[in-house]
Parts: sequence; C-alpha cells; structure tokens
Amino acid sequence: MTPKQIYDLIIIGGGPGGLTAGIYAMRAALNTVLIEKGVPGGQVTMSDEVENWPGTVHIGGAELSMQFASHAQSYGLEVLAREVTSVEPGLDVHTVRLDNGDSLKTHALVLGTGGYPRKLAIPGEDDNYGKGVSYCAVCDGFFFRNKTVVVVGGGDSATEEALYLAKLAKKVFIAHRRDALRASMLLQQRVKADCNIEVLWNTVLTAIEAEDGGVARVQLKDTVTGQQREMPTDGVFVFIGFVPNNGIVPAGVKRNTEGYVITDRRCQTAIDGIYAIGDLREKYARQIVTAAADGCTAALAAAHYVETKKAASADTCVLPE
Repeated sequence: MTPKQIYDLIIIGGGPGGLTAGIYAMRAALNTVLIEKGVPGGQVTMSDEVENWPGTVHIGGAELSMQFASHAQSYGLEVLAREVTSVEPGLDVHTVRLDNGDSLKTHALVLGTGGYPRKLAIPGEDDNYGKGVSYCAVCDGFFFRNKTVVVVGGGDSATEEALYLAKLAKKVFIAHRRDALRASMLLQQRVKADCNIEVLWNTVLTAIEAEDGGVARVQLKDTVTGQQREMPTDGVFVFIGFVPNNGIVPAGVKRNTEGYVITDRRCQTAIDGIYAIGDLREKYARQIVTAAADGCTAALAAAHYVETKKAASADTCVLPE
C-alpha cells in the first residue's frame, strides 16, 4: 500500500466470518486487506471435527480453516499478519493502527475479532493453566491419555470436547450447573451412549487444587443442596462460553450488557461504514455457518456503502460534443 492509498475495505479478523467477507469483497472488486494476528480460521482451527458445515458430513477444524483461507486468497485477497491496536472512526475515512506503528485508511471496516474462552474465576484456575487446566481439548487432550478429566459446561462445545476426550482419557466427567444439558439432542444422545462419560448434574467447581506441579483434585458444590465434596482428577477443561473480544471496538459503537456489538440486519454498527460479524456481534446463534453468513452480509453491505459514497463524491460526467 502506498502512504496515501485508501482501502475500500479493511477486515479485522481471519475467522470464518472474516474470510467469507474477504471472498465476497474480492468478488465485488473492492480493494481489500484482511488483518489477522494469528493463524487464519479462528476458533474453528481448534475443533477436532466439524459436523455442521453444510455439504460436509465430517471435516477437521484445521482443514476447514485452510479451505476458507485458500478460497479467499484464490481471489487475490491481501492478508496482513499483524495485530490491530486501535480503530479510529472518521467522518470521511476510518483509521486502523497496527502494532508496528503503521496506520491504514479505509472507507469501510469489518470487525470480526471473535472472542476468548470465559473463565470460571475460581481459586487455582489461573495458577494451574497449562498444568492441568485447559480451554482446548484438541490442543491438550493428548497429555491426558488414560487419565481422569473434568469437563465444565453443558453446551455444544462442552459436549463435543467431552466426546473427543473420551477417546483418550480413562474417564471423563461433565460438571454442569443444571439438571439438563443445553447441547443439541444429537450430542446429548452421544454423551449418554458413551460409557466413558459421566455427567455430574447440578454441580459447579469451587476450586482447583494441585500437587507436584499439576492438577490433583477439584472442589465441587451441589447447586441444589449446597453440599460440597472433593473429587480427584488429572485435568480440568473449561467450556462455558466466550467473551467478545471487543478491545478495539470504537467508543461510538453500541454494545449490549455482555459486551457484544449491536448491529442492524446488514451487520452495520452505529457508525456508518463499520460492520461487526461473528462472535463479536449480538445474535441468537453462534455457529460457523452464522459467522460466514455475517461475513457475506457485511461485505455486500460494505460494497454498497463504498459504491454509493464514491458515486456521491465523483465529478459529474460530461459527454463530449
């Protein structure tokens, strides 16, 4: 990019939503750059197996992420491996500042920064991170082969990870604060059918304790009776949702009480030309397919916005006599 060049669109985040936005932006002939500080694919890369991407019965998360990235780059999408430190909205163009001191200008901006795992916020969790406490079964499950682990959560992510761990661990306990799982019925049926998994109903963890440099036990509490007990375990895997990664979201963008960005049906925020997609955006379902749909919607909306803006500022065409 030349110093005075202004992009039509900058996409921040290379998850399914951001990469899909890149595909549609390039197809709309927008001068676009996607900025991603890590590996393209987002949270999908940490999934052992994806079974709900339409048209594909089974596919590894890393493989699906590679397909997204390859598809986007086949159109010539520019991908910049940097971290964004701030976004500064402007009346005419928006400014994106990078960790190396550079700044980029753009007419439109798609925020697809996703989220990060929500923590239990209990004693021993932070101290034992990497020593038995994990937020990714695919990343760390190998280290718990033939051992006992506790999975915390009751949604799709928790059950999917528990099923993955059940193939490696000696025993998997799912600790869920309620008396029924929130996961899809298909996943619930698989959990019930797996003799290596046991669900601890109405149960929360109150502390994680270690011995000899690794997790040794957890303290449990019954949410109905209040009774407390301890249980030995070699590992704790936490899957209780995500927190939106909204650190660079400009102050003028509206958010709900949980920090998710509020948008209209076009994924546009309260600031013209700035869009939010995927796990950053307030919405009902957080799935790969809905993130991709957001990316499509935002890119098409951004294309219309940029085209309208350029047409309004263009000089009137004068036909030769």
